[in-house]
Amino acid sequence: MKRILIFGLVFVLTFGTMPAQQAPVTFTSNTTLVIIDVGVKDKSGKVIEDLQKGDFALTEDGKQQQIAVFDFQKLDLDTPPPAVPAIKPAAASSAAAPSNVATSAPVAPVATKPGKPQPIIRYQDRRLVAMLFDFSTMAVAEQIRVQKSAIDFIHKGLKPADLVAIMIATTGPLEVSQDFTDDKDALETAVKKFNIGEGADLAENFGAGDQSDDSTFSADQTEFDIFNVDKKLSTIATAAKLLAPFPEKKALMYFSSGITQSGLDNQAELMKLINTAKKANVAIYPVDARGMTASAPGGDASTASGSGSSLFTGGGGSGGRGGGRGGAANDSAQETLSTMAADTGGKLFAENNDLTLGMEQARDDIGSYYILGYYSTNMKTDGKYRTVNVKITRPDAASAKLDYKHGYFADKSFGKFNRTDKDDQLQEALTLGDPITDLTLAGEVNYFRLARDRYFVPFNVKIPGSEIALAKSKGNAKTDLDFIGQLRDMKDQMRGQVADTVRIQLAQQSLAQLNSRTIAYDTGFTVPPGSYKLKFLTRENETGKMGTYETTFVVPDLAPDQPAKIKTSTVVLSSQRQPLKEAVGKADPRSKTADANPLVEDGQQLVPSITRVFRKDQNLYLYMEVYDPTLGADQKPSVAATLTFYRNNNKMFESETVHLDSFIPKRGMTLPVQFQVPLAKLPTGIYTCQINLVDENGHKFGFQRAEIKVLPAASPAAVVAPGAGM
Repeated sequence: MKRILIFGLVFVLTFGTMPAQQAPVTFTSNTTLVIIDVGVKDKSGKVIEDLQKGDFALTEDGKQQQIAVFDFQKLDLDTPPPAVPAIKPAAASSAAAPSNVATSAPVAPVATKPGKPQPIIRYQDRRLVAMLFDFSTMAVAEQIRVQKSAIDFIHKGLKPADLVAIMIATTGPLEVSQDFTDDKDALETAVKKFNIGEGADLAENFGAGDQSDDSTFSADQTEFDIFNVDKKLSTIATAAKLLAPFPEKKALMYFSSGITQSGLDNQAELMKLINTAKKANVAIYPVDARGMTASAPGGDASTASGSGSSLFTGGGGSGGRGGGRGGAANDSAQETLSTMAADTGGKLFAENNDLTLGMEQARDDIGSYYILGYYSTNMKTDGKYRTVNVKITRPDAASAKLDYKHGYFADKSFGKFNRTDKDDQLQEALTLGDPITDLTLAGEVNYFRLARDRYFVPFNVKIPGSEIALAKSKGNAKTDLDFIGQLRDMKDQMRGQVADTVRIQLAQQSLAQLNSRTIAYDTGFTVPPGSYKLKFLTRENETGKMGTYETTFVVPDLAPDQPAKIKTSTVVLSSQRQPLKEAVGKADPRSKTADANPLVEDGQQLVPSITRVFRKDQNLYLYMEVYDPTLGADQKPSVAATLTFYRNNNKMFESETVHLDSFIPKRGMTLPVQFQVPLAKLPTGIYTCQINLVDENGHKFGFQRAEIKVLPAASPAAVVAPGAGM
């Protein structure tokens, strides 16, 4: 039986009454039109097609609602529907398009005659399929493959009810090159206009030894785009938002060569993408452009790639970074695609050289469904969640299975919030399953052993200064940032909390300076070994923009009775040491967090880079700890450490060997490992940074790796004078 998921709530429209001219009093009213899509199937899985408006009962928060919009979308027609002419995006309205869209996007219809309301249903009995080609993840051969497959699908695979839109993502903003149409020639023209090769240099970004000149990127935003997948996820979410004004169910085919989570990524971005797609009534169907992949020694191109995340990683930590584009890297790259597909009602198509099969699968998953709309009787703009329930009242169809979205959030203006409203909003946002990602956040969690059963977990977060530039543009001399977070174990027991407000001075800074700075905030928790989940939320109090950061992590048990391995903390990479008093944000400065934090020494704090992006005019600082090394006959440890940089499997730099034989006072058997490397002599590009450890007494060896990117030195114009406030 084919599984068809129909997600419901897709958009909310607000209408207001226009006051009569010369009237002494103006009356206004707001009415919310809520549209939901409902799939109805009988026990055998067949769509029930003969239901009428009176056969449905709909409630919101338990209150009966009157159905004002009713329509059945029959997608398996015997005769072709009227053709939909191709509309050039440049001629379409872009009023509804987000700012990161290069050209006009598919938009909701406009009224055909003055004074008449715009129609709710634009495409009657049509199946809407959007094709998003993410060239920033594909090599040239893969771009050519998907282009050919798309043209084949357009001419051979489309059914009479199908309408297709073409979207492209490369190094710039999302581009919509063709609005919905069934004009095969127009669709082929849009696909043939692909600039093959554009963005391909990013496909091998990790471990590829990129030597491009990155000086054209802004200092601020580039470091937030390189070592995480947030930008790619945001592109897909933008595509879903562009499709939201259409109440019809949509399929979004996402063509890529995978999205690999690095461990530095914000899991909230993936959750937000999934929730955005659900609300927009979009099911995502990722198509892996690599087709059948070779992955020696796991097989050749005639077999599917092997499973597991440790095939070439020397231990399986990160699951594919630097491991090439097959094997473990391939599995890791498909994991995120599989998650977004399953959670939005779509399916992942991978490990098949015939990509048109995946396109046909995405198309066929959309079956006939009903569109219901009602004007909510609850006119409060309180921002609260409202539960929607739909039932079938016709006796012979009462046992039918219904698939739809069960609620939505009402609107509320942040400018009208009082202090209580703001506090309630933060608490509610922290507990919601739908994270808010209006602010860009990059975070890093580390761990250091303080005692046998006690570990310090510092958490550092970065926010681009451009996120608060709007407050400056309004003429404000300062703005506040609220921080709130919770650390829980896997039993959902609270293990730590943080709540703080930090004031940022803007008066002495220009918009250009803000755009080139980052805001760093840190806090820390003391916990026993175990698995944890961290949810952290930030709000900028001028605009009300919020950002959520979520991650799960494991603090391993590094008890002393483990003689067979070298036990270490996580590795911290940094380009900055700063006095504690100059820190922009720190949770509860009166606490003893700084006393327990190994990153603080003599009043100076090592600030983790988080994004792992450095410039040639900076020093790279590395810090980690080794626990319980083997003691020699003189009852002293002897651990040798070296730091090596690799690019394209070539050793580009290796430090002198450092011998460690002195423990940190009052920290038990803890050896500090510290390196400082000037980056001036390294060419720009991406490197694998490897720290090698040899316990000479215990005859043990271990290493840890991290990817970094070295950019050109900052131009003099980009340098901001010290004391600017961030």
